[in-house]
Amino acid sequence: MKSKTIKPIIVGLALVVGASITTRAQSPEIDDLKAKMKAMEQTMEEMKQKIADLEKQKALPAAPVAAAPATGGVEVVTFAPPTKPLIGHASPIEPRHALNDQQDAAPRPNDLTLDPKYRGYVPVPNTPALIKFNAKPRVDMMSDSQNSGNPDRFVTAQLPLNGTPEHGGGEQFNMTARGSQLSIDVRAPDMDGNFRFYYNNDFFGSGSGMSYRLKQLYGEFYNVTAGFTYSVFEDPDVWPDTVDYEGPNSAIFARQPTARYMLPLNDQWQLNFGLQQPATDVNGGPEGTSPYFAATANNQAPDGGFNIRWEDAKVGHVQFATILRDLGARDPGVVGDQNVLGWGLNLSTSLKLLERDTVQGQLTYGEGIFHFANDNFQNNDVAYDSSGNLKALPYFGAMAGYTHQWSEEFRSTTSFGYLNVNNQASQGPDAYHRTYYGSLNLVWQLRKHLSLGLEGLYGKREVQSGATGDDFRVQLGLVYSLFD
Repeated sequence: MKSKTIKPIIVGLALVVGASITTRAQSPEIDDLKAKMKAMEQTMEEMKQKIADLEKQKALPAAPVAAAPATGGVEVVTFAPPTKPLIGHASPIEPRHALNDQQDAAPRPNDLTLDPKYRGYVPVPNTPALIKFNAKPRVDMMSDSQNSGNPDRFVTAQLPLNGTPEHGGGEQFNMTARGSQLSIDVRAPDMDGNFRFYYNNDFFGSGSGMSYRLKQLYGEFYNVTAGFTYSVFEDPDVWPDTVDYEGPNSAIFARQPTARYMLPLNDQWQLNFGLQQPATDVNGGPEGTSPYFAATANNQAPDGGFNIRWEDAKVGHVQFATILRDLGARDPGVVGDQNVLGWGLNLSTSLKLLERDTVQGQLTYGEGIFHFANDNFQNNDVAYDSSGNLKALPYFGAMAGYTHQWSEEFRSTTSFGYLNVNNQASQGPDAYHRTYYGSLNLVWQLRKHLSLGLEGLYGKREVQSGATGDDFRVQLGLVYSLFD
């Protein structure tokens, strides 16, 4: 009995002692585990705090972070990426993406832009400015029915007259890349005054080959534009989508040193005032038959004008412009110095039709304004009448274009131009009198930035004597744009 009782007691005591010994052996491990868990909790708290700090910094602009000085005492600076997208204010004018785009270079009020997403722009470090470099390489192949007078561009003012040695010659072929362009656009949309600098050039300079020619170089700040750019008498938004780089004869197209001020009246209306370089194109007549052939320009005041524009994103736009000119000529040997008033009115529009189509139109009338015509390859602002009095030559021009979008990849444009100048007898029989321009094309948008256009063109020139000359051209143009 005692033996049976003592055995369970001994076994129980052994278990208690064993448990006690095991507990004492595991106690250091438990303490270590508790210490590790406490350290992990502290680390988690620190990570939560860092996340909270990062969330607060998201709202702050990116700032340069200076690293430790490099060898030689040079300070290495790295720039954090922008933390928020920059969204601009879209102009009511919708870009038409013409092969020879004139819209992108046009000054616009405030921070209005044709591309509110600023595609292709990169931030300039340590400044509020964005900059975009763009390249538009292109190649054109032209086949003329005869000598056109200008193998690189379709210029109606230079078409050879029937019966002259330059006329004829059979079919002519040419290939050129002179229409390739380079541009730089600098903007600061978040800066007071909405600063902009724009530069653009092509290679249609004087001489043969790829000769540099400046097209645009201006700055804009607080709606004041200064530099080399479009006249206030011009409307770049009505340029038809032609494969021909030259464009219609009667388009108002003149770039010159200009100072202008844009005054927005509301979301739809704006006024533009400008002064620009004077340039009197004097036609003294042919040497040997006119006593005034040696007459030269005598500019005494800048050209001045204004335009008023109405713009609507759903409809299009309408612009009315005027220009006043002090036209002067000097002929000391015959009639001395004389000045006459030149003036012009220009009504232009580009409207949306049938959701996918657009129409462009322009009517121009005045005296002494041939200088602003795209066909200005001859002096035709002023001439002398039979009494030796300087006269501003009456001018009328009309232009129209219609673009139909067949699909996302294909579009067609037809355009027409007519220009007439009333001559003086002193200008001689070969003086520029009137020209006609017509074109029809099909443009294939092969890729987003790659276009191929096929176009047929017809032009006719008539001089004061009634003699004429014409030409038919087929042109194939391939244009690539890096960003536009």
